[in-house]
Amino acid sequence: MLRHMPDDLSLGEAARAIGVSADTLRRWDRAGRLRTTRDAGNRRRVPRDEIERLTARPRRGDTGDALSARNRFAGVVRSVEVDGVMALVELEAGPFRVVAAVTRDAVEELGLAPGVEATAAVKATSVMVERSGR
Repeated sequence: MLRHMPDDLSLGEAARAIGVSADTLRRWDRAGRLRTTRDAGNRRRVPRDEIERLTARPRRGDTGDALSARNRFAGVVRSVEVDGVMALVELEAGPFRVVAAVTRDAVEELGLAPGVEATAAVKATSVMVERSGR
């Protein structure tokens, strides 16, 4: 991840590499969340493996496709309602029912019809939830 880094860094260098303040690293050191060493001048040094540990990010799950959407619901088309240039496609995906408004052209090009296997890829910037029974 971090290349050509010395075996250890000064507190300021380590803070920049991790993306936090030097004060944060001092607090982490006192709390035992960060392992440091001391140089001849009694200044804190942060070992490279600590920098790598603190900057490591867990790998996100692959979609298995070239599509960027992470929320994918594989299922079976239960109904297709075409009205003018638009259509509503209902997909049963396990315990979920996903309804998508798509174009008539998309329905025809994809061959969507009841019983056809399909996947709904959901990518949204917001999701609204309404409480039931109100």
